[in-house]
Amino acid sequence: MSLLSPTAPVTTTSRLAALKVPPTVLLSFVVIALVIAWSVAPGLFTSHSPINGVPADKLLGPSAAHWFGTDHLGRDLYARVVHGTASSVSSALIAVIIAAVAGGLIGLLAGFFGGWVDILLARLVDVLLAIPHFLLAVIIVTALGFDTTNAAIATGISAVAVFARVMRAEVIKTRQAVFVEASFLLGGSRWHILLRHVLPNASRSVLPLAVLQFGLSILVIASLAFLGYGDPPPASDWGLLISIGKDYLKWPWLVYAPAFVTIGTVLSLNRISRWLRQTD
Repeated sequence: MSLLSPTAPVTTTSRLAALKVPPTVLLSFVVIALVIAWSVAPGLFTSHSPINGVPADKLLGPSAAHWFGTDHLGRDLYARVVHGTASSVSSALIAVIIAAVAGGLIGLLAGFFGGWVDILLARLVDVLLAIPHFLLAVIIVTALGFDTTNAAIATGISAVAVFARVMRAEVIKTRQAVFVEASFLLGGSRWHILLRHVLPNASRSVLPLAVLQFGLSILVIASLAFLGYGDPPPASDWGLLISIGKDYLKWPWLVYAPAFVTIGTVLSLNRISRWLRQTD
């Protein structure tokens, strides 16, 4: 009895320690919460207009009145970054939903049914993987038209293959589990087993991938906006702000401010994704 009692507190402590969120992850959640708040209610964080500026205040450096400085038209850059968050975040969310739903469905069907279904869908995924993601996004957005929503659709389609491969691998692993075989022996139908047992267990790995892809989608959409494939001015997408700022290199805050916000958001999402994989 004395040998067992000391082990109980150790086990409890180790479990609590395992549930403890690292400070870097907490900081990442704070950054993402701030970005989401910017996108939902930008008016709560700035009173300046993102479109109308004061010509006399053009190209002012960062100060208490203008945290990120002003641009060449006298517009407050912090207000433009905050108001541009909604477009950047919503378009990245659209891209992730398209990639997760389409790719997850392809991987689910290919991994569960196998045979000619797996072969056909696997060839489709191979074709998508053979084309660089950014190049595929450029091709699609060129066909659809220059618009942030179309850029989001193009980004989502270019990431379908990644979700399909992950989901297929997880479905094949789950399909071989004992509880799935037991369900077959008890007379469960294929669709019942697919929806009740395979899908919930196989989709656990999709969440960290979705968080990671959310950050990558922000980068891709910002890159497309930088090249002019997004909404035209006076829109304030992060990539467009960087593109405008590159023409005024003597005033570096025009590039640094939206670039640092983009990088900070993506790094925070990557850290959260890595933590989710470790705690799965």
